[in-house]
Amino acid sequence: MSLALILLIHSLKRVRYLVIVMGLLLAGFQVVLTLVARSIQRSNAFDEITALIPDFMRQLMGPSVVGLMSFSGIVCVGYFHIAVMGSLVGITIGLATEPAGEIETGFMDLILSRPLARPWVITRSIMVLAICTLFMLAMMMLGTWAGLHWLAPRDAEWPTPSLIRSLAINLGALMLCWGGVTLAISSLARRRSVAGSLAGLLALSTFLLDYVARAWQPAEKIAWLSPFRYYNPLDLVMGKAIPAHHLWVLVGIASAGAGAAYYFFSRRDI
Repeated sequence: MSLALILLIHSLKRVRYLVIVMGLLLAGFQVVLTLVARSIQRSNAFDEITALIPDFMRQLMGPSVVGLMSFSGIVCVGYFHIAVMGSLVGITIGLATEPAGEIETGFMDLILSRPLARPWVITRSIMVLAICTLFMLAMMMLGTWAGLHWLAPRDAEWPTPSLIRSLAINLGALMLCWGGVTLAISSLARRRSVAGSLAGLLALSTFLLDYVARAWQPAEKIAWLSPFRYYNPLDLVMGKAIPAHHLWVLVGIASAGAGAAYYFFSRRDI
């Protein structure tokens, strides 16, 4: 077995419990959302809930609030709920700080004492990010379909498979985007806490920028700097197609971050 594969397996073993538990929580949350949607559907309360939404929230969310207040909309909430999105971005940042953590603990000295080229360290981290992202989103989709098959009323309109798939791809692109950014930061940092804190602050700052720009016109001029500007799940729920360049921007940021990580890590003094 090659050293690179051994390193990959070792990294996956270190995070397996965290990722598995996160996947189970996401799947369970999707089942609960289906249960909530069924309860609202049976009591015919969607119109009443829509009427309770304040005007400023209607302005902020636009016509998407109508699409959201439906059985299909409630089931899909998990793919863009701020708690889920924040948790997934957070766990992605944690996974991507692995190189800095290995430098901090001295494990990197042990790795590089073996005949293993430095780029394989970054390649390993990219593969860990990709595998963990795919697993968590797959669990989320599994929870969605399990909830629908077990709990959905017969007269309820299910979200289409293409909608669920598109929401998962959109969320996955956002996770990989922040994974790439964090990996670039981690390739320069000597402490995992520093790399994670910087990436977390950057994610929070850009999220707030996008949030403010949606309600305040002057901030719109610089909103393009935020990766969250290119994450538009509500448009999907409303039946709109996400512009292809939005996904390419997220993938481009992830690729640029990975490229920067290769460059910085191969030239830094460990």
